[in-house]
Amino acid sequence: MQSWDLDRKVRVTQTRIIEWLLRYDNQVYVGFSGGKDSTVLLDIVRRIDSSIKAAFCNTGLEYPEIVDFVKTIDNVKELKPKMSYPKVIETYGYPVIGKEQAAFIQEYRDTKSEKLRDIRWNGNKYGRGKISEKWKFLVDAPFKISDKCCDIMKKEPSKRFEKETGLHPILGTTTDESAQRLSNWFMYGCNAFEKKRPTSQPLSFWTEQDILQYIKQFNIPYSKIYGDIVKEDGVLKCTGEPRTGCITCMFGCQHEKEPNKFQRMKITHPERYNYCINGCKQGMVMDYIGVKY
Repeated sequence: MQSWDLDRKVRVTQTRIIEWLLRYDNQVYVGFSGGKDSTVLLDIVRRIDSSIKAAFCNTGLEYPEIVDFVKTIDNVKELKPKMSYPKVIETYGYPVIGKEQAAFIQEYRDTKSEKLRDIRWNGNKYGRGKISEKWKFLVDAPFKISDKCCDIMKKEPSKRFEKETGLHPILGTTTDESAQRLSNWFMYGCNAFEKKRPTSQPLSFWTEQDILQYIKQFNIPYSKIYGDIVKEDGVLKCTGEPRTGCITCMFGCQHEKEPNKFQRMKITHPERYNYCINGCKQGMVMDYIGVKY
């Protein structure tokens, strides 16, 4: 499906959205982050039904260009988390390495189950579910590590909104973004009607190139944080930030080529850089894992 041309992908995505609308009698909303993926999703949804509401979770950790862009879009409900980011890292820990490894490290540290501790250290009978050898030193880190940040800052406000309104979410996630999302797609498909919290992810099989091609082909507005979309060596890319999300998030920063996200932020958004590195003491965390900033 990822190898299909864009026209075919758009048609299939439209079909999945229509299925979702029919199942829930149009009682749905689009989870809109202001990023390019959800911008494409919102455009496709509103070409089908222009009255569909969007919901933007303003965590206070977005790039200012994202917030400015969201304000230009009609019929968007702003959601806010109940807990601040400093309180999240104080209570649960920093989002670092990746969601799975952060969860394993937290469980190893906090569980009272010796069986779970053994699995997290040595793996199950298939050798899975363990902390990577490379990151085992983090169990002794002088700071907490957790995967809970996104759940508290983004998912909880969204679930609260769904409970209050009875609306069902359409999300702009793709399987390109993580192995966990790919696994979920294999299990549920684009429209996860059978999940405890049913969700639609009709862009699941899209790639980064599809998103950029759609924006250019249909000339839809998008956040200035991405810069221009240009073609280099036959590949579309952004001249600004390649991906957005929370400025504080350190998931995957160890894999980035320099200048990495934080090094770029130091130049483009110095106040937010100072908030991350010094205010939230993330410089200490990145020093510990050996990532420059």
